[in-house]
Amino acid sequence: MERLESILTEIGSFVIAVSGGIDSTLLAIIAGRTLGVSAEMFHAVSPAVPERATQRVREYSHSENWNLTIANAGEFKDERYILNPIDRCYFCKTNLYSYIASQFEGQILSGTNLDDLSDFRPGLKAAEQHTVRHPYVEAGISKAGIRRIANFLGLENLAQLPASPCLSSRVQTSIPIDAESLRAIDRIEVAVQKRLKATVVRCRIRERAIEIELDPDAFDRLESDSRADIVELVQSQISSVTNFSTISFAPYQMGSAFVAMPG
Repeated sequence: MERLESILTEIGSFVIAVSGGIDSTLLAIIAGRTLGVSAEMFHAVSPAVPERATQRVREYSHSENWNLTIANAGEFKDERYILNPIDRCYFCKTNLYSYIASQFEGQILSGTNLDDLSDFRPGLKAAEQHTVRHPYVEAGISKAGIRRIANFLGLENLAQLPASPCLSSRVQTSIPIDAESLRAIDRIEVAVQKRLKATVVRCRIRERAIEIELDPDAFDRLESDSRADIVELVQSQISSVTNFSTISFAPYQMGSAFVAMPG
């Protein structure tokens, strides 16, 4: 952690893109405690951002006294993003970093960690084009290291926070992104999580189908009555915004809505 603090101090003037997930939130906490209000934070709101993530950012901002700006970065005005290609994340991050650069003078920082470099992450190309720096990568910190640091700092709730990508990641590649569908997905996931006490819930939109993915323990606990209740819930929340013929259940599989296109 000392190496990370040293990097932040060396950069000096910066703005952190805070999504509300563990990585960028912890980075913002450490930056705020190291440099105080001179460390600026930016959180983008849009239909793709779960309300829980925004609420989490607001809560930490209040408790940690952040210099925080919240605004819409405008990705839903970008038709390339709406079409949901395999590199959708590139267009999301391009809009995000372009907006931040237009509003702030400092160096843009992200919560990207070492593990992210081995995944398919088109957003990293946008980061490179906007000269975004990744302090965790520079300090050699992985996802497991981030959780250890959070525990060390007494931030147990943050350390245990499951990964939760943007809501657009729930929509199968090439199915256009729709704001109302994403809001319905968010409501469904919150309700199912409460109903089943699940650790992970993903409401996936596929071609004429809805699939509810659950962490293995919650999936194993799923009974016929629970299935019926959740099917009714899904139908009530999402039938008006998307067409589907089936609702199914499956164990959680990371990135299962992503479909690589031919060629």
